[in-house]
Amino acid sequence: MTPLAHSRDPVVGLDEASVVFHGSVLLPPVSAVAHPGEALAVTGGNGTGKTTLLTLLCGLATPTTGTVHVEGCVPDERSPSFRRAVAGMIGLPPFARDLTVREQLRLVALSWSARSTGLGTLGLLADDWLERVGIPHLADRFPHELSAGQLQLAGLALTLIRPSSLLVLDEPEQRLDSERCAHVAGLLAALRDEGRTLVVATHSDDIVRTVGTKTLDLSSR
Repeated sequence: MTPLAHSRDPVVGLDEASVVFHGSVLLPPVSAVAHPGEALAVTGGNGTGKTTLLTLLCGLATPTTGTVHVEGCVPDERSPSFRRAVAGMIGLPPFARDLTVREQLRLVALSWSARSTGLGTLGLLADDWLERVGIPHLADRFPHELSAGQLQLAGLALTLIRPSSLLVLDEPEQRLDSERCAHVAGLLAALRDEGRTLVVATHSDDIVRTVGTKTLDLSSR
């Protein structure tokens, strides 16, 4: 798919970024850029550094060598502006046991909304994202009542409901059957076309083919 015209600076910039821990190379030096409306699919076998790369973009780790920039700045999870720019899902997000799926979505939406946003609007937003990920019928369930695949989709909804310019997703196809994986791939492609930038680590050829506008294969390094 043809990416959007590069009318702005890159959202993501990696320049020979690597991570070494106690002498072990967790991520070899990598360079990549992603502009608004582009999706970088990060591929490679287990242990090649896919998740480590995502932690750099989310400000959860720092590179041993090279540089990492998100919207022109060094990732810093303590920066409010950085947190507004990046929504990441590396593993399942935390769930409150005593809140329904809809209530959890409303809580996240409330945390990131303007003060003037009413509860009715937040409820509609929560229902919209439940519809978009394909689980509107699970709105009143508690997390412990969900299957592994349903929990994965609920976690994805909790991530996507946040306003962000960059989505960082680690294997969003986990725990999903082929039908659900195809649905998620279509949703992520739609978000890309709406102008969001995505960096997605994945083993799914469907996600690479449907979502990615460029690929970074860590197996070849």
